[in-house]
Amino acid sequence: MAAVARSGEARGRADAAALRELVQGFVRRFGLLAGERTPCGQPLAVSHAHALLVMLDRAARGAQTQQALGRALGIDKSNVARLCRKMESAGHLVQGRSVEDGRARLLSLTEAGVRVARGVEEASRARFAAVMAALAPGERGAVLAALRALDGALARALPAGAAPLRRAASAPAPSPTPVAAPAPPAPPARAGRRPRRRAARGGR
Repeated sequence: MAAVARSGEARGRADAAALRELVQGFVRRFGLLAGERTPCGQPLAVSHAHALLVMLDRAARGAQTQQALGRALGIDKSNVARLCRKMESAGHLVQGRSVEDGRARLLSLTEAGVRVARGVEEASRARFAAVMAALAPGERGAVLAALRALDGALARALPAGAAPLRRAASAPAPSPTPVAAPAPPAPPARAGRRPRRRAARGGR
């Protein structure tokens, strides 16, 4: 049984390493690491482009909140606030206070933002159509099913708000060995004076 368990653990580590290599290769090859350009060639950061697409998709519902946008993008409060300031500076959205909740920031696309978002949408669809066309017809269903399974696994392994990297419970971090502080140096003896002798106890 122990040998079977060790074999299963080794296979799990090998599979995780293969998944890591494949995903990293895809990220690089698809162009996701280009800082200020989307994989479909638009001169925008990827987070900026995705925010435009989310807001364009939800425009019919009216103004969106920063919180809802952050939740859709999977980024925290400080990062979504920074992203919204950048988009506002670019003239792609306007921000305002909610009448119902003064703490909430409402977001709406400007005309320029809608125009840029539609350009990103069109370029993105063309990019994915080219990738799909490069797959054999018999491979397409398997690729889509694998991506759905991977997305579901991510949702289970990394739920919203959880730390992206967690140490396994079976392998706790070792406790650091305490190091004793060095003893302070003895004060130098004063010149011309003999050190005092302690009086012997007892007999007094």
